[in-house]
Amino acid sequence: MANHLDLEEQEQIDQLKHFWNTWGTLISVVVIVVCGAVAAWNGYKYWQNRQAVQAAVLAEAVESAERAGDKGRVEQAWSDLSGKYGSTVQAGQSGLAVAKFWSNAGNPDAAKAALGWVADKSSDDGLKALAKLRLSSLLMEQKAYDEALAQLGGSFPAEFEAVVADRKGDLLTLKGSNQDAIAEYQRAYKAFDPRTDYRRLVEIKLNALGAKPQVVASAELTKEVK
Repeated sequence: MANHLDLEEQEQIDQLKHFWNTWGTLISVVVIVVCGAVAAWNGYKYWQNRQAVQAAVLAEAVESAERAGDKGRVEQAWSDLSGKYGSTVQAGQSGLAVAKFWSNAGNPDAAKAALGWVADKSSDDGLKALAKLRLSSLLMEQKAYDEALAQLGGSFPAEFEAVVADRKGDLLTLKGSNQDAIAEYQRAYKAFDPRTDYRRLVEIKLNALGAKPQVVASAELTKEVK
C-alpha cells in the first residue's frame, strides 16, 4: 500500500515538474508584469496625490500674496506653481486669479501672459475656455480685434458656445463687419436659454444692427416642423 502511494506521489511530482518546465517561465513573466503594473499604478496615484497636495499649498501661497497685494510674492508663487505643477487643476484656477490680480494692478501684459498660459496649458477644458474668453476681452479693450478673434477660434465646450458667439459678434461689430456680427449674434440668440437675461441683451444687439431674432427663431421652428 505504501509503495502504491509512493508511486502516486512520484507521478504527481513528475507531472508538476513537467508542468513547471513547460509553463514556469511564462507564469513567472506574467506574475512579474502584473506585480509591476500594480506597483506602477500605485506609484502613479501616490505621485498624483502628492502633486495635488503640493499644488494646493502653492495655490494658497498665490492667494495669500494676492490678498496682501505683494506683487513679488504673487509672481514667485505663480512661477513655482505653473512651472512645477502645471498639470494640476489648481494651476489653472490660480492662473485665472493671477490674471485678474495683474489686470486690477494695471499690468495688462502680465494678465495676458497668465491667461495665455491657462489657455494653452491648463488640464481642464472649462478653465481653458474661460481663459480664452477673458483674454479676448483684454485684447478687445486694447483694440486688438483680430488677436481677440483668434482666441475664439477652434472648439469650445458646449456650455460656452453661446457666450463665444456673442463675443465674436461684439468683435465683428467693432471691426465694422456687421453681417458677420449678425450671424454670430443669431447663433448666440438660438443657443442661450430663453429664460436668461443674456439672451435679451443679444436681442438688443441684433435690433441695433437691424436684425430681428424672432424671425430667426421662427425660421428654425419651421425647419424643425418640416
